[in-house]
Amino acid sequence: MPLIPYLDCMPKLGERIFLHPSCQITGDVRIGDDSSVWCNSVLRGDVNHIVIGRGTNVQDLTVGHVSHKTPEKPEGSPLVIGDHVTVGHAVILHGCTIGNECLIGMGSVIMDDVVIPDRVMIGAGSLITPGKVLQSGMLYVGRPAKALRALTAEEIAQLRHSAEHYMALKDNHLETART
Repeated sequence: MPLIPYLDCMPKLGERIFLHPSCQITGDVRIGDDSSVWCNSVLRGDVNHIVIGRGTNVQDLTVGHVSHKTPEKPEGSPLVIGDHVTVGHAVILHGCTIGNECLIGMGSVIMDDVVIPDRVMIGAGSLITPGKVLQSGMLYVGRPAKALRALTAEEIAQLRHSAEHYMALKDNHLETART
C-alpha cells in the first residue's frame, strides 16, 4: 500500500478512494471521498498538512508538498485542494490553496501561499509565483502566469465534467481490482 506514516501521522482516506499502487502518500494527508491519486504521484505531508477534497484527481507524476511552520509564520504553508479539482500530469503544488472546480494544467508549478479561488483554469506549463491571489472564473497562462481572459460558460462546465470523468475512471479501476 502506498501509505507511509510520518512520526505519529498516518494518511486518512475517505470512501471510494483510488490510489495507484505506485503513488506515495506520507504523513498528515487527508483525502476526501471519491478522489484519486494516480501513477507515481507523491503527496508528502511531513512538515505540514495536506487536505484534498471530494471528487478530486491528482494525476500521474504530480508532487504535492508543504512548507514548515516558523515563528514568523506559525501556520506555515499547508497544501489545501478543494472539491472536484483536476490536477494534470507532472504538476508541482507547494504550500498553496486551490478552490473547488479548478483545473491545473499539465506541468504547471503552483508555489507557496498562492490562492486559487473556485472555477479557475491554469494552462499547461504555467508558473504561479509565491503569494499570488488569483481571480475566480479566469484562465491563467504563462511563466509567470497572467490572466488571459474570462472562462466561457462551456469551459466552466467542463471543469466539473473533467473531475467527474476521473471519478468514473477511478470507479472502473476499483471495480477491476475487485474482480
